[in-house]
Parts: sequence; structure tokens; C-alpha cells
Amino acid sequence: MLRLFLAGLAILLSCVMATAQEGAIQPLLQEHQAVIAKSSRKTIGPAIDAIANSGLPQAQVVLETWAAKSMWMRKSDGLLFAGEKAEDKSYHLTDFDTGEVVGTFPKKELKQLKPNSGIRAMIGTALVQFQLLDSDRAKRQDALTSIQRDPEAALLAPLRASIKPEPDADLKAQKRRLERLLTIGYDEDTAARIAAIGEMSGDLGVDVRATLNPLVATTRNIAPGTVPNGVNIAVILVPGEDSFSDAEAYDLLVAKGFAPARVTADEMRHRLAENIEGGKVGGVPVVQLDEEEARARAYAALAEAGKVPSFVTSAEIHSALTSYVFYETYAEPSAKVTTAAQSALDKIALKVGVNQTLDLTLDALSLASIYFLAAIGLAITFGVMGVINMAHGEFIMMGAYTGYVVQQFIPDHTVSIIVAIPLAFAVTFAAGVAMERLVIRWLYARPLETLLATFGISIALQQLAKNIFGTQARPLTAPGWLDGAWMMNDVVSISYIRIAIFILALIFLGVFLFIMKRTRLGLETRAVTQNPRMAASMGINPGRVNMLTFGLGSGIAGIAGVAIGLFAKVTSELGNDYIVQSFMTVVVGGVGNIWGTLAGAAMIGFLQKGIEWLNPSNTLAAQTYMIVFIIIFIQFRPRGIIALKGRAAGD
Repeated sequence: MLRLFLAGLAILLSCVMATAQEGAIQPLLQEHQAVIAKSSRKTIGPAIDAIANSGLPQAQVVLETWAAKSMWMRKSDGLLFAGEKAEDKSYHLTDFDTGEVVGTFPKKELKQLKPNSGIRAMIGTALVQFQLLDSDRAKRQDALTSIQRDPEAALLAPLRASIKPEPDADLKAQKRRLERLLTIGYDEDTAARIAAIGEMSGDLGVDVRATLNPLVATTRNIAPGTVPNGVNIAVILVPGEDSFSDAEAYDLLVAKGFAPARVTADEMRHRLAENIEGGKVGGVPVVQLDEEEARARAYAALAEAGKVPSFVTSAEIHSALTSYVFYETYAEPSAKVTTAAQSALDKIALKVGVNQTLDLTLDALSLASIYFLAAIGLAITFGVMGVINMAHGEFIMMGAYTGYVVQQFIPDHTVSIIVAIPLAFAVTFAAGVAMERLVIRWLYARPLETLLATFGISIALQQLAKNIFGTQARPLTAPGWLDGAWMMNDVVSISYIRIAIFILALIFLGVFLFIMKRTRLGLETRAVTQNPRMAASMGINPGRVNMLTFGLGSGIAGIAGVAIGLFAKVTSELGNDYIVQSFMTVVVGGVGNIWGTLAGAAMIGFLQKGIEWLNPSNTLAAQTYMIVFIIIFIQFRPRGIIALKGRAAGD
């Protein structure tokens, strides 16, 4: 009876102990304690998997503590705890199961577990399944980023399970997209992979192409006689055909160890040098070895004597090539998957090409708007007044520096730009009026003298800017709402600054047309331009009109300088980058015609971007080709795209 009682008591105690340990993670940690303490990347995998797949709520805390190097082992019993530094080189230990502090121990009684970067990466992968369902949105986002950075087949199932309960619409969309990509790469169901490929075939994301490209990647292989069964063949290679030369084929045989290597010229010289005896090599005097035929004869003699490897003859190469079959195989074993992936990549490539054309068009429009903005002032001073103003670029530079100075006093970039635009107009308008009164008014109808005078003024203005602001580039910062770019997709984007400049160019086009067509100044300017004497006889003061017109053109150049300075470096040479294009824009479009200036800017912008697309590595060549094209264009259409008609054209 006593024995029966003791046996029953033992069974009862074991049941109580099992119940107490049910739901505890410490026994699992003890089971893998030796591996965890060793911290070897080669053996740690099963321990991490056991913790992650335990289904215990403490698993996430254990893994996070371990990854943060905050897990400590008590040397006396080998138990693992979360450690927090206390005073006097001691640590508070917290039990993973109860969450209570079990005591404070000196560091000498503990061992800190410090996983290396490789183990932390493995722990991070295991944590993803918990973080995908974490209540903290930031942690769920971090988990998605981790999967995107290092996708694995094991992450597909927890990712799928986390999609339905995801409360955030944006994260749910990210999870669905990422699930489709992982399905393509890792799902064991071929039909599911093909369906996912078809679903993503219209997506322009770089991550989609990065997922599909490995499926159609090929490697060259060799087999004796016939192609082996069970491989996904991409193409059969025939030596000597389809850009697969005999030499490439034989080198592949050598690399695979199926044929002896050919003797190269360098190797032959090295072998000959090693076998010089009595001033001869293989019976051939050393003085004769500067001839290829003598070197070959000497090497053949050495090969016959067994001192060096023999030559590989053409017959031997041909025999080796005919004994093997050459082919390329896909890394993906399923032919259906590679077919679907290639079809999707072809569709994506076509769509990418269309969007690249759209992106190039937007870039060209952006560049055209910049050239138009820079040239619209010159269209007035040169196109309407006939003054060759080589200092036009310096008015652009003055406008940019005005914007910089304003920002030194007004830190709010939005307000500073609003203030800088009219102030830049006022400054350059005044400079233009002063230049017209002091210099230009004495040089009308004398274009050569005007060119030389304004060229000298441009040099003087550049030097003045260097003396005031120095030679270092000055920042003209755009407002925060102009930062970034409008992203239509992964291929097409345009910066908000470029969009703002495009809108500004349209605004100035409207302002110029209003001034010239609807105001008294515009009427008087057109009258003086067509017939100064008749205009003077009608009570119009030609000198005053010329002064205001020149000031208007200079003021617009100043505003253009503020806009250009938002994305270009503000230096004393800023105007040099746009003066040539401004003159080309006005001349090509048609002198004296604002619509011609617009057409000229569009033509030059599209031409430059097109040439840069054809030759992206050499922008200087693009500039040269553009100038050559314009010279040829002017030969056939000297009055520009839109030429003036009537009496103004005759003048």
C-alpha cells in the first residue's frame, strides 16, 4: 500500500510540475542553452526556429532581447534572463515567463550573450512573423521593409496570414504587393506563381523586374553527346553560330575541365625563358626567338621532349567541340514559369519604353520652359529692339543674387521668394534702364558696337559679382513645398521646381502678350519698332519707349534668374550658361516674334534632350551637335520658325 501511495504521489507531483511549466519558455531555452551560449551562425538556426515557432507569447520578447544583446545567462544554473544594468557592475535579471525581476547579480556571475551581425540577421528574420501583427504600426512597417530587403520562402506564409487582419489600408496594400512578389519567387504551386506573374505583368516597379529577372537568367552548360533530361533549356548553342564562336566554346570546355587549355603567347614566352640552355631553346638560338615561327618551332621541340604541355591542334579542338553539346539553361526549373516571366518582362519593357518617352518629353518641356524664361527678356531687347545685348546673362545672374540676398534677411523661403521676384524685377529693370540711358541709346543701328559694348559690360558685371559675393556658389533655397518630385510611376517623374518654372514661363508668356497687345506701352513699342519716325510724328517719344522696353526685358531676365537659381548654382558665371541658348532660342524661333521664341525654346529643348538620350555620356557633344544642327537649320530658314510678315519683316 505504501508503495502505491508513493507512486501516486510521484505521478501527482509530475502533473503539477508539468502544469506549472506549461506555457513557459525557459524549458525551451534550456533545451537549446548550449547552442545559444556558443553563438555560432552554423548551429544557431534550429534554436532560433524553435523559439519562433513555439507559439508562446514570450517568444517575441526573447528574440528582441537576444537581438538587442540584453540576454544574460546565470552561470550557476544556466538559466537565461533579460538583463538591465544596475550600479557597481551588477545587473537586474528579469524572468521571461513571469516578467518579474528575480534578483540583482554581479557581472562576474553572469555571461552576456552577444550575437554577431549574422545571427542578429537570422533573429530579425524570425521576428518578422511577430512584427507583421504587432500593434505598433511602425514595427509592422519595419517588418515589411525587412522582408523587402531580404526576402525568404519562410516569410511567405506569415506574410499571407497578416494581410487580412491588417487595419491600415496603406500597409495592407504593401503587404498584398509584397505577397505577390514572394509568391512569384518562392511559392511551390506553379499555377499560383504564374497567376501572380500575370497579375504583376503591367507593373513598372523596379522590384517587379528584380523579381522576374532571376527567373529568366541563364547559364551556359555542357553535356557529352545529348542534352540531359529534366532541365529547363533556354537555347541550344552551336559553336561558330549565333555569336557563339569556336574559341568561346572551347574555353568553356577548358573551364569545365573537359579539355586541355590552349597555350597562350605569354605562356609560350614564359616556358621558353625557363628552358634556355647554352643560348638555345629546343635547338633554336635565343637570338632567333623574336620571330613567331621560331618560337613555335622551339616550343614544339620542348613539347616533344615532354618539358612543356603540347599545342592543342585545330583538329583536336574540332573533335572536342563535336563531342559535346552546348546549351543555356534557366535557373528556374519550371518552363511554364519562365515562359510567363519572359512574357511579363516583354510587356513591362514595352510599357517602360512608352513611359521613358513620356519622361523624356517632360524633361524636354521642362528644359524648353527654362530656355524660354531665360530668352523672353532677350526677345524684347534683341527681337523687338534689335539690340545685341551680350550682358543679358548677367541680368539673369543679378536676379539670382537678388534672391540670395533676400533669403539672408527673410529666413522663410516661401516669403523670401515672393519678395525676391518683384525685387529682382525692380533691380534688373533699374540696371537695364541705366544701361540703355548710358550706353545703348548712343549705339542704335550700330549692332557691332552694341555687341562689343555690352560684352564689356558683362565682363565688368561678372567681376563686380565676384568682388561682392566671392567665387563660391551661393545657395538659393526653394520653399519646402517645392521639394521632391511628382512621381507618376517608377519611370516617369518631374521635380516640383521644374513644374513651377514651366507654370512661370506660361504666366510670363501671358503677361508679355497682354503688355504688347493690350497696353499703351505695347502699342507704342510696336509702333516705334515698325516706324520710329512715323511714331514720333504721332506724339510718341521713341527714346522713352526704348528705355522702358529695354528695362522691361532686363526685369524679366531678373525674374528668370530667381527661378533658375532655385535649381542651378548661383555664381558670377551663371549667365554664361544661358546666354548662348537664349540667343539661339530667339534667332531660331524668329526675331521679333514671341510665338517664335516659344517655338524656338521648344525646338532647342527637345533637340538637346534627344541628343543627350542618344549620347548620354557626353553632354558637351550634345551641345556641339545642337549648334551644328541650328547652323544648318538657319541656312534653310534664315528668318526662323515663325518669321515676321509685312513691313516689320522688311526692316
